[in-house]
Amino acid sequence: MSKRRDPNAELDLFIPLLHDVALKDQRETMERPFFSLQKRKRLKPIEYKSPDGEVWVKVEAMPAYGMATIWDADIIIWAASALNRMKAQGVNDLPRTLKTTTYDLLRAIKRDTGGKSYAELQAALQRLETTSIRTSLRAPTRRQEAQFGWLDGWTLEIDPETGQPRGMTLTLSNWVYEGITGERSLLTMHQDYFLLTGGLERALYRIARKHAGVQPEGWVCRIEVLHNKTGSDSPPKEFNRMLRKVVERNQMPEYDISFTKTQDGSPAVFIISRLAQLDDQVGGELALLNAQDQDIAVSAPKKTGKRA
Repeated sequence: MSKRRDPNAELDLFIPLLHDVALKDQRETMERPFFSLQKRKRLKPIEYKSPDGEVWVKVEAMPAYGMATIWDADIIIWAASALNRMKAQGVNDLPRTLKTTTYDLLRAIKRDTGGKSYAELQAALQRLETTSIRTSLRAPTRRQEAQFGWLDGWTLEIDPETGQPRGMTLTLSNWVYEGITGERSLLTMHQDYFLLTGGLERALYRIARKHAGVQPEGWVCRIEVLHNKTGSDSPPKEFNRMLRKVVERNQMPEYDISFTKTQDGSPAVFIISRLAQLDDQVGGELALLNAQDQDIAVSAPKKTGKRA
């Protein structure tokens, strides 16, 4: 029987068990399209430009593997969460290469640990390493750009008796590592994010977490802009159909989503934090109770004392 953990004590230092650790994701990648939203192989590049033209992203796939998917991104979220925990624990030199076991990684991102999942994990690692991203993010001028993959490399240790993967390492690219370890570069995500099965739902949650946050007024986005932000390669009619299903289900963690229109009449979505709505409701009820208490105090007859 294969062991779940490598007995090497050095490996244990870098095994991030995320069951009780807040999930973290990179703030700057959450609102822009860096991943394919489909599980079938995507070779068509993603080309995004922000409405103000200041930020652009181009993602290209290697034909042999296809583009990294939004499910593959769970591995990057795991890495961000692990490094954030180490930072909170006071680790000075945060490693760019993380060590863990395939079993623990799959459990942490809420995946099955059967044989098929190990094969899918290896395919995800290949896509994360070979997908090429070019972007103007972090560039002081629009004439500068960065090019990188999500991973610079990875290894899988195979159990000689069972042939199953056991230990593993992930080496983050410099661009990704710097984005994770920078100050105020991460946002906390809901633990149920990993349970979202739809690629569009996952993209919408990430966008909502970045833009809507816990603002009491919520956030409105034109559907045309949202289509661009997700990087979906579906034509507008199909994208609208998929979006309608997500709105009808309204089962994203933390957020309610509904259709609305902008001031110029353009179709849009309205996303608001359920916590913000609850705070607003509680605040309103407290204000009403205070007002009622004041009315009672004003209308109550004054008591007069008896004379001796």
